[in-house]
Amino acid sequence: MQALDLASAAPFDRVEWFTLLEEEGGLRPFIALAAEGSHAAALPLMQQGGTLVPLANWYSFLWRPLATPGANQPALLEAIARDLSTKNSRMVLWPLPDEDRSATMLAAAFRAAGWVVIRQECDTNHILRLSGRSYQAYLASRPGPLRTTLKRKAKKLEVEIHSAFDPAAWGAYQEIYSASWKPAEGKPAMLRRFAEQEGAAGRLRLGIARHEGRPLAAQFWTVEAGTAFIHKLAHVEEAVPLSAGTVLTAALFERVIDTDQVEIVDFGTGNDPYKNMWMEETRKRYRLECLRPGNPACWPRLVRAGLRKLLRRN
Repeated sequence: MQALDLASAAPFDRVEWFTLLEEEGGLRPFIALAAEGSHAAALPLMQQGGTLVPLANWYSFLWRPLATPGANQPALLEAIARDLSTKNSRMVLWPLPDEDRSATMLAAAFRAAGWVVIRQECDTNHILRLSGRSYQAYLASRPGPLRTTLKRKAKKLEVEIHSAFDPAAWGAYQEIYSASWKPAEGKPAMLRRFAEQEGAAGRLRLGIARHEGRPLAAQFWTVEAGTAFIHKLAHVEEAVPLSAGTVLTAALFERVIDTDQVEIVDFGTGNDPYKNMWMEETRKRYRLECLRPGNPACWPRLVRAGLRKLLRRN
């Protein structure tokens, strides 16, 4: 995996991320690798029962194959799929993007290696594509009620945005999160270490909104390769009348658009209605179930998949 420690397009592609999943998330990696000369491709996986699944958790926006620049990905992925057929009879891979053809390439590689592949949509990714707009141009395109809220409430709040890790700011984030409507943080030590790493690399954008000194809303973003990723957001109940979450979101949008000059803002997965206020596009995420037809344990799933296909045709 160290050979694949490349400049990435997302936090979830880096070796550091998989190391965090192992060391702080308690996951055990199973790395499938194929190489040809100086090029390589890899699938970061783990065992879940008798099934191979992505090395990922609920913090991951996406999961996809990794490869060195210039690698013949279709051939290398097929080699991985053939090798895995001697070790496992079932794999379930998600959430796969396909704007970069990850889902299509993987499905083709596993089919060519003799697997039966069932492809389904499993989630939606909300994004904003700036297309050269400034923050003010973007804001002018937002719904009227949102612009009115920002005009009325922004002056009542103090907003700070940290691009380096600050323990006091992180403490405020944790205080807000634990007092919010959100469920308890799954892996707080992992998230803090991720924030520390992103801060050290200059990619962190941690926003805190306060009213009269009291922290009311917090958001954890990162910026990388022209994309701003919105990882976590939370606010306390007292923040609602002041629209602290909305004001903080707008401040972070202004920062990443005008200062960081990102091309895309990525709001992760999930069809939460509030995302439509800020985002303008959606991208599908896919699930591939890969089965070895010669293994009797896979036959019931293959029969069910065949029946579903027949029913859809009728």
